[in-house]
Amino acid sequence: MTCEIASAIFILMFIYHETARALPLPARENGELLNLYQSAGVVLGAVAQSTCCVILLNDVKESHSSESIFDQLVAPWGVGLLEVAVDGQDANVTQAQLSRVVDEARRLRQVSWCVTVVVVSDDPAFLAAFAEWSLKGRLLVWSTRLLAVTRLPLPELQHVLTSHWTYSMMNAMVLILEDTQREPRFSLYVHLPYTTSGARVERTAFWTKNRGLVMINKLHIFPDKFDNFFGASIDVTALPYKPYWGVEADQSYVGSDAMMLKSIGHSLNFTFHVLPTANWAEVTRLVEERISFIAPVSHTLLPQRSLLYDYTYAYEHVFMHFFMTKPLLSSNWQSLYDPLADEVWTSILVVLLLMPLLLIAITRPEHGEEFDKKLKQGDAAHIVVGTFLDQSVNKRHIVNSASRVLVAAWLVFSFIVGTAYRSNLTAALTLPKYPSRPETLEQLVRVADKVTMAPYGEEFRQFFKQSESDVFHALSEIMHIVPSTAHGLQWAAEKKLPYIDGIRYLRQMVADKFTRVDGSTQMFIGRESILPALGGWPIPHDAPYKHQIDKHMLYILEAGLYEKWIEDVILRTKQETRRRLQEHQKQGQKVTTAQVDDDKKNQALKLVHMQGPLILLLLGLSLSFFIFAIELLNKIFNKKTK
Repeated sequence: MTCEIASAIFILMFIYHETARALPLPARENGELLNLYQSAGVVLGAVAQSTCCVILLNDVKESHSSESIFDQLVAPWGVGLLEVAVDGQDANVTQAQLSRVVDEARRLRQVSWCVTVVVVSDDPAFLAAFAEWSLKGRLLVWSTRLLAVTRLPLPELQHVLTSHWTYSMMNAMVLILEDTQREPRFSLYVHLPYTTSGARVERTAFWTKNRGLVMINKLHIFPDKFDNFFGASIDVTALPYKPYWGVEADQSYVGSDAMMLKSIGHSLNFTFHVLPTANWAEVTRLVEERISFIAPVSHTLLPQRSLLYDYTYAYEHVFMHFFMTKPLLSSNWQSLYDPLADEVWTSILVVLLLMPLLLIAITRPEHGEEFDKKLKQGDAAHIVVGTFLDQSVNKRHIVNSASRVLVAAWLVFSFIVGTAYRSNLTAALTLPKYPSRPETLEQLVRVADKVTMAPYGEEFRQFFKQSESDVFHALSEIMHIVPSTAHGLQWAAEKKLPYIDGIRYLRQMVADKFTRVDGSTQMFIGRESILPALGGWPIPHDAPYKHQIDKHMLYILEAGLYEKWIEDVILRTKQETRRRLQEHQKQGQKVTTAQVDDDKKNQALKLVHMQGPLILLLLGLSLSFFIFAIELLNKIFNKKTK
């Protein structure tokens, strides 16, 4: 297959062979020189895997036909040839060609099971440009081997190998052809970023006609550069975010992620240094620029973040929740009315109106009896209301058996209703019903005018805005980004604004800043998760050490250590907070209301509980004073008229 893109000369060809691994070198006679492609074939023949294909890229400075190249360099699953014309070309044109070549090679790498990239050139500028564009185009991952083949001497390549991430950190080696008229030979070099003596370029193997390929210092072809850091200190970026990451007074690092990084460092033999950063945006920016080795604090995997950096193994299940103050008891003058339902009060009122009429009808005197024995309306109402309020009964008005039966039934009714009312009233006063609070995302967006989130919440807001969910859209409209996490927590406590963050972080903050002496809290966390997602550590795109970090992460997770570290941090925070508050109380110091306010809220009835009876008493006193004033004025008026 042949592809022509703009002015670049690309030839993408695949030749499949069923059994060949790499062609043996032909016999050398008359001082025949070994060429670049044949030397690359020797190395690939020593390491080739049965499922690997080869992508060959050169700068078209040597006159070799594609057929002769394929004859000299054979791979079991085929060879792809990509050529870039650089002679007489402007540097910008060459850069454009390289970018398109790298893009084509990346597509090929993505659809192949295993790939080895071979770059052939004697131009250090071309090798440096390839390193730059392979990084920008994300051509290489650790499983992709890179072999650079050249005739340039090592001193001329030293700067290229040490200054470019592609050669210094990735799974790359350099083959330098050292042909002489006497004997053809070549050497293999690799840049090792971590050794006992620091970073250096190491010669790992050489080839001669008589001895073949000889390994040096027990190193392998394409060695793993990150299985041992030899005590090196790596740069990382992180900010306090408990229970994942925290800084103690002695500048030591604590938290579950700090413990995991320390454990991985112990296994891989490295220490770490935390670079100073001002905010979370700078934390990840230094990772993107490959200044920071890794950001060892859990970050939620979001599509827009994946465009900027990669993640380690997704070790954490991140559940985003909202966090807000518990609703307090509001003023309720209906406390005397609440114990019974509306239909019960209606039924009682109807019975209270009917009972006096029934008593009057039953106690009506027979023909010939004295009229003054007739039960009056006021007396009937007094009997009904008085007995309903547990007052005594005037037996003088109970003159016959029918009235006795009626009054007895009324007394039973009054006893049952009164007992039920008093029981419910006692329960309502001592165990009050707090106002309903939002527990799900739908309830939150319905009742909240504004929710807050730390600066990194802007990425979440964009994610919610792009979602097809109406609820997420509504949430993005009311989200407000605050300057810092501290502002969000402060506004949640003082302004009663919901704050959104990870469930583990919110539990840590509740334990640290919003726990009372008795262990209760004034804040609550919503029951439903807003966004269940996965979390990992941000690392640079296609970081070559990712496989080592992931492997040791899995060891820690499978041992159950990570969850244990999380729970230990939160439990220790609760204990330290309660101990601190108790010490403050013993010393007579004033403890912040956010931590101990309303500490005994259910041990004594307060004004908010007794508001109903007090208002009823006030109304009764006002009414009696009003009636007393009218009677007094009436008496004065009568005296004057006489």
